[in-house]
Amino acid sequence: MLVKSQVFKFSVLLLFASMLATCGVDIPKETPSSFETMIVKKADIEVPIKFSAKMKGQADVTIMPQVSGQLMKIYVTEGQQVRKGQTLFVIDSRNAQHELESAKANLQAANANLLAAQSQANSAKLEYESNKNLYDKQIVSNYMLESSLNSYKQAQATVSQAQASVSQAKAAVNRAKVNLGFCTITSPVDGVIGEITVYAGDQVTPMTQLTVVSGNKLMEAEFSLSESVLEAGMSSGYTQTDRARNMANLPNVTFVMKNGTEYPIKGRISTLTGVVNATTGSLACKATFPNPNGILYSGIQGTVVLPYSHHDVMVIPQTAVVRLQDKSLVYKVKSDSTATAVTVITSDVGNGKDVIVTEGLNVGDRIVTVGANNLQEGQRVLYPTEAKKEKKK
Repeated sequence: MLVKSQVFKFSVLLLFASMLATCGVDIPKETPSSFETMIVKKADIEVPIKFSAKMKGQADVTIMPQVSGQLMKIYVTEGQQVRKGQTLFVIDSRNAQHELESAKANLQAANANLLAAQSQANSAKLEYESNKNLYDKQIVSNYMLESSLNSYKQAQATVSQAQASVSQAKAAVNRAKVNLGFCTITSPVDGVIGEITVYAGDQVTPMTQLTVVSGNKLMEAEFSLSESVLEAGMSSGYTQTDRARNMANLPNVTFVMKNGTEYPIKGRISTLTGVVNATTGSLACKATFPNPNGILYSGIQGTVVLPYSHHDVMVIPQTAVVRLQDKSLVYKVKSDSTATAVTVITSDVGNGKDVIVTEGLNVGDRIVTVGANNLQEGQRVLYPTEAKKEKKK
């Protein structure tokens, strides 16, 4: 009975297959898979090295008053573009004006005293000269001569004191003029107004921060340069002359904003500190970017991209690398067209497509670049031309 049952099942399968063939339905056929391969070669490649950065105006200036008083008027708004010398704030100048008028009056009085002292000195001089002539003719006594000489010396001393008083009065006038000028606060640079922290009517002192003017013609991206990159880029030395020469040889850098937008103007690394941070193993660094259109603002964050060139290295596609736990495998094609897995050590190049192989492969090896994830050890690799031939069969 068991044999008859098996024969019956086989007959049903044959009948079903013949019905499918009669209805024109194709039965799937097993076809070999094809893999793409490449010969490993050495080449030059540029690797973008990225650093988190914060932008700052090269001439950011904190605006603080030089005199105390009531803030009378604010002439600018936050975010406004200003020119050097443009009026920003005005402080009540009445006290400063009174001080200037008082200083001018004191100067006038000092000048009058000086004229009187000079007149007395001239009279004392004439008297002394007259007595000297008379003394030479033995008409007056020595006492009279000495007395006129002492009077002349005292007059000269009085003139010197009067001259000092005039100088002090002039200094007081100049100081009063300066203080009066301080009541009008102007921008020291071309730039953009930051946050304004005061209101008209506030009492301000030299300790009050009014705002910050960001001189944004040139912007500096501040970031930390790792010691490994520094050693690679500064092989000629670390002296001040060496640093200047090496910085001049560094390539232009790019600033990428947080939203992924690339700033269209390239920058240059302009500053390197002379001390490596012992904790982070890096140096504080600045890259300068021209900002003619005012696109960049102080405080924005982004990424500085430094292109670094690798010469004569083995570059393969990322698709050729199979990640297995903590290992990276590449399938190498042997002479009999079978694949064997080899462990490799790679480094990312940052373009999302390629990796650099530092260990595990040799120049001239043929590797599988497409389909590596579907391979098994010892499986035969069919080249695209061979696959087409077999499919035609």
